Amino acid sequence: MQNTDTTKYIIHAKIKADGVVERPDVVGAIFGQTEGLLGDDLDLRELQKSGRMGRIDVNIKSSAGKSTGTISIPSSLDKIETSVLAASLETIDRIGPCVSTISISRVEDVRSSKRKHVIDRAKAIIIDLFDENVLESQEITERVKQAVRIEDIVFYGKENIPAGPNVQNSDAIIVVEGRADVTTLLKYGIKNAIAVGGTNVPQPVADLCKKKTVTAFTDGDRGGELIIKELLQVTDIDFISRAPDGKMVEDLTQKEIIKALHQKIPIEQAMGHYQVEERKSRSANVPFKRKTSDSLKRVQIKDHRPKKEEIVEEKTEEMESAKPKIEPVKKKAEPVKPDIDRFQSHIDDISGSFTARLIDEKNHVLKEVPVRDLANELKDAKNSVKTVVFDGVITQRLVDIAFERGIENLVGIKKGSITKIPASLHVHATSS
Repeated sequence: MQNTDTTKYIIHAKIKADGVVERPDVVGAIFGQTEGLLGDDLDLRELQKSGRMGRIDVNIKSSAGKSTGTISIPSSLDKIETSVLAASLETIDRIGPCVSTISISRVEDVRSSKRKHVIDRAKAIIIDLFDENVLESQEITERVKQAVRIEDIVFYGKENIPAGPNVQNSDAIIVVEGRADVTTLLKYGIKNAIAVGGTNVPQPVADLCKKKTVTAFTDGDRGGELIIKELLQVTDIDFISRAPDGKMVEDLTQKEIIKALHQKIPIEQAMGHYQVEERKSRSANVPFKRKTSDSLKRVQIKDHRPKKEEIVEEKTEEMESAKPKIEPVKKKAEPVKPDIDRFQSHIDDISGSFTARLIDEKNHVLKEVPVRDLANELKDAKNSVKTVVFDGVITQRLVDIAFERGIENLVGIKKGSITKIPASLHVHATSS
């Protein structure tokens, strides 16, 4: 009998006989014609008695005076012994009175079949039977961390304004729209956010913004734009960051939040887009909080003479070695303004779009980039760029970079705090 626990291989063979034969005839021929052929160690009867060979299974049918069928014999012998025994079956040339042939079609490795079944079944179990809610250890740890961060939410002022725990102690804060936004930032480890709760900015938030460096981080919709406009009117913010168009801050992933905050733009670059007039009058009374560049310190001297303005500059050693030497600008030495009419079509096209155009000497557009990327783009600009027209504020940094790259014309909405302009560079503000 076949021992299914020890079976390693199954010998599969095909049989053909020129006459009508039945199963007992085939089995008898196998035992009779292989007896003594391979010696006592591989005698088929002895192997069956010891359980090393299984029951011979014969499936045969007759038609038109001929018989065909299949033979299968289980074996627990090793690979070589099984092959020898299989080859001995092909020596059988008669079954009963009929001439016959037996040919081996294949030797099946039962263990390989079992392994394939195990693999297929394991896949099915994983897909269908495992509880999908089972968490890996890393997921459990991350959920615990997120829960702790969410519990850190605090309430600022008598109005119980939702905020992160570091809002009061941090030098810089992030102003968001609602509690859900604060919670989202806390989930990703950002603990210096505070909510305004819509377009009606609470007075404690407005007062807090005047003491710190502020980034307004709003949704990418019309409501987010309105909140920024109100913040510009009632308090002092320094940077603007927006979620992608149509998305809300609370729905962003950690990667999207970090990217949006890295791409924040200075408020000076956004003033033309948001068109807030109150900003100018308020700035006259509220000191500008952000520090000036470490590489250049500027001291302004009051103008005691009606027709002249003097600017004293103190250059650090780093500025002396790293920057090209450019003489300070005085009103008498002001360069000739470019022919603004040449670029009027470009100015009209990008108005309100926060876009910059790089233009060659034939007034053809070489490239369009967002204003926030303009400085980095100019550093890699080719010599063919002769004019830059952009929807933003002209700063000293842009002037320095444009001069270094050999740009001839720099056209923006308005001039920022510029203390020196090279004679070879024409700077023009469309709103001046």
